[in-house]
Order: sequence, then structure tokens, then C-alpha cells
Amino acid sequence: MSILLPTISTSFIAISGILVAFGWYAIAKRQTEKHMKIMKWAAIFATLFFLTYVSRTAFVGNTHFGGPDSLKPIYQTFLFFHIILATVGGVMGLITLRYGYKKEFAKHRKIGPWTSIVWFISAITGVTVYTLLYLIYPGGETAGVIDVIFGK
Repeated sequence: MSILLPTISTSFIAISGILVAFGWYAIAKRQTEKHMKIMKWAAIFATLFFLTYVSRTAFVGNTHFGGPDSLKPIYQTFLFFHIILATVGGVMGLITLRYGYKKEFAKHRKIGPWTSIVWFISAITGVTVYTLLYLIYPGGETAGVIDVIFGK
């Protein structure tokens, strides 16, 4: 099984998370223009992740956990938690970006830190899922996303 596409998509989300950290640092230093540029790139890498992930899911499928059966319920709970965080983080990201682009800075400042925290945790859990699926344990068979989440 090739891990090229999962490696690429995970790299995109990791880069996005790192850029969000740099963007947060820039705005803390009141470097508004730098913050805007960095966050635009963070959004671009998050979008690249999403497109790569959705394409792989649609055309190849998702990978079953290949580790021991005793860890499978823990992995599936972790995966479900990651999916919820990624979904919430993605929606929050879109809202936060919209506020920034519309120059609704009071709203942007209010939601931005929360969005960043959710995005960091989502990126970290995403890299952890990748590590468990492809580096620590050999990936299992590929299947539809529902089958992978619920272990069918």
C-alpha cells in the first residue's frame, strides 16, 4: 500500500498548523500585514489538505487501523474525536477568515484564538492518526469512510 497521498495530505495539515502558530505570533507582535499573509498561506495549505484528503477518500478509500485489536476501540474513539475537531475547526476557520476579510475585526479577534486552538489540536491529532496508521502499525485494508470509523 502506498503512503504517498496520506503523507502529502498530512504534510499539508501540519504546515497549516505551523503557519497558524506563526500567524498568531505575528498578530501578538502587532504585525498585522505579516499576520494576514501567513494566515492566507495557512488557509491555502488547509485547503490543499482538504482537497487531497477528499480526493483520496473518494478514489481510494480510507485505511483501516492495522494495529492490535485490543487498541482498535481506543484508536476509533481518537479518530472520531479528531474528525469532530477537524470539522469544527474547518468551519470555525472559514468564519474567522470571513471576519478578517470583511474587516469585522472585533468578531475576528473574538473567535480567532479559539479557532487557532481547535486547529492546533486538530492538526496534532491528524498527525497522530497518520503516525498510528502508517508509521507505527501497518495500514489495514482500504474501505469507505463509515466502515473505517466504525470498524466494519
